[in-house]
Amino acid sequence: QVQLVESGGGLVQAGGSLRLSCVGSRITISINAMAWHRQAPGKQRELVAAISRNGYTNYADSVKGRFTISRDNAKNTVSLQMNNLKPEDTAVYYCHAPGPDFWGQGTQVTVSS
Repeated sequence: QVQLVESGGGLVQAGGSLRLSCVGSRITISINAMAWHRQAPGKQRELVAAISRNGYTNYADSVKGRFTISRDNAKNTVSLQMNNLKPEDTAVYYCHAPGPDFWGQGTQVTVSS
């Protein structure tokens, strides 16, 4: 049904950390550019972090220095390590493969103050 499946979301206190993972079911993550997006209630979906097929990364200014995107090719996953979480990070986070335009179903991240 889906090519990407996210996990790792949850409820954390501000200042805490979460690690999101996205598993490729029918896609090889290592040969694709990958990205994480998020969408808060009532807001448009926004790009959070991206990694090119050769490992170059970029981040939204709002998360720079706090979030890290990475691949684990052996596990066919792309992860988003989120540190020093803020309430404004609360959103549904989606894994995206821009090349084939595949999206995961999303995982909820809620940060309380």
